[in-house]
Amino acid sequence: MLTFNRHLFTTKLPTFCRSLKTWSRRMTTVGQDINERVSAQGNVVRTLKSQGAPKNEIDKEVEKLLALKNLKVGESGSGKKKDNSFTLKTPKGTKDWYDKDVVLREHIFKTVTDIFKRHGGVTLDTPVFELKEILAGKYGEDSKLIYDLKDQGGELCSLRYDLTVPFARWLAMNPKVTNIKRYHIAKVYRRDQPAMTKGRMREFYQCDFDIAGSFDPMIPDSEALKVLVESLDALEVGKYTIKINHRQILDGIFAVCGVPSDKVRTISSAVDKLDKLPWEEVKREMVVEKGLSEEVADKISEYVLLKGDRSLLEKLRSDSLLSSSPSASAAFKDMDLLFDYLESFGILDKFSFDMSLARGLDYYTGIIYEAVTEASAPKVKSSTEKKSSEDPEADRSNDDSIGVGSIAAGGRYDNLVGMFAAKKNSQVPCVGISLGLERIFSILRSRIPDEEIRANEVDVFAMAFGGGKEWTGFLKERMQICNDLWKNGIKAEFLYKAKPKPRQQFDAADRYGVPFAIILGQDEIDQNAVRIKRMGLKEKSDEGQLVSRADMVKVLQDLLASSN
Repeated sequence: MLTFNRHLFTTKLPTFCRSLKTWSRRMTTVGQDINERVSAQGNVVRTLKSQGAPKNEIDKEVEKLLALKNLKVGESGSGKKKDNSFTLKTPKGTKDWYDKDVVLREHIFKTVTDIFKRHGGVTLDTPVFELKEILAGKYGEDSKLIYDLKDQGGELCSLRYDLTVPFARWLAMNPKVTNIKRYHIAKVYRRDQPAMTKGRMREFYQCDFDIAGSFDPMIPDSEALKVLVESLDALEVGKYTIKINHRQILDGIFAVCGVPSDKVRTISSAVDKLDKLPWEEVKREMVVEKGLSEEVADKISEYVLLKGDRSLLEKLRSDSLLSSSPSASAAFKDMDLLFDYLESFGILDKFSFDMSLARGLDYYTGIIYEAVTEASAPKVKSSTEKKSSEDPEADRSNDDSIGVGSIAAGGRYDNLVGMFAAKKNSQVPCVGISLGLERIFSILRSRIPDEEIRANEVDVFAMAFGGGKEWTGFLKERMQICNDLWKNGIKAEFLYKAKPKPRQQFDAADRYGVPFAIILGQDEIDQNAVRIKRMGLKEKSDEGQLVSRADMVKVLQDLLASSN
């Protein structure tokens, strides 16, 4: 039998309780300390990313942050109830697509796909993630925007940054494919600062058309640009300009101005910011951040601020210093040919020869281009000093220093396939274009009224009118009518109610702008007929056209054909 020990209860228990309270206070303090350390370390990581720090430094600090978070998770078992609440949202830089937005996006898909096929394109699909080493070293300073995946089976992988590098990898893996016109429409991922309403997202679609193979100079390049012009015209994006330049002309400029060879790509990346920053800011980046001498930067400005039409080519050719560069001289011949072919295609007036266009990606070797509209440029030029102090994770949709950006871009990349090929000097010359779907979407969506976009494509809504205790709702008859329409390729719907009210049915049809209704009442049933009514008419007294069930499909087909 258990006995009550008064001494133990009066002396030991209070001591135990005091110890328990002290331990609880200490654990609370530890939890608060870890929260503060996690927050501070998160700020360190964000600051490094916003300043473009080397990836190895960022990775080192990210590891520290993850370790602190693991400590924080471990504290959840310390007696404190774990908080399982979270904010229900999509990740930053992404969105759910629904209703009329999807309709417009599919319209863009179909429009460009038809044009790609018209020019002989065949489709290709590649994995959404690639081996990390495949993507490494292909994107210059933008490599920091690549999403790396956690090792889950012995392979380090990353989400694809674009569709071009996976295409080059595929060509290297399939050496029997010596030439191809390929198109690919798929999602890509970039850990960029989002501006959602301007189509600048972290998950977005690219629509690519590329020509691979050895051909005479500038012929495939000119057709790729013809495809680009046809696509932008068909999508009715409004007034646009395609800026064009040649990577070898830029290399020639940098060489004659005295840019060290190891700084060419970083200086090229700085030049490419001239559409967003004033020259003074770009020069400051070259001199202060990239270590270029001020004298060399001033020489570069004499060239990269030039833009114009074909006559600019003659001006550059007459420059004795630039013409002394073998790289630039070879590029002049390419540009002459290209301008001739663009004129033959009737699209030369769409282009601006712009020496500030550099394209930051490392793999370009020849002509480069990007399409811009009035919405592409920011309303105000931004400052790099201001940008460095901003939260790199924040959405900048309302920031006037951020524009839509280019809506399409591309160029020639002759050496990319060779980077992956098993045989040395196994090059496959390539040239291509890429349309940014979300940026084009943001332009079109802002101009097209909601009422001009139908969320679904239903042509006919089958309705039943009647009332009283004996009224059945004609559910089976409505099902049979829709079945006949579906079998004949007519898009149709009916309300999922056994005895629907007229207002419910009209509201359902009006919601999606259905153009025609088939109305069934007892009179129509008795005559083995239906009444076809055109929706949206101002004359409320219009009762529609009475036709026999046997003629229903033919009459509807004629009405739909005449209304398209």
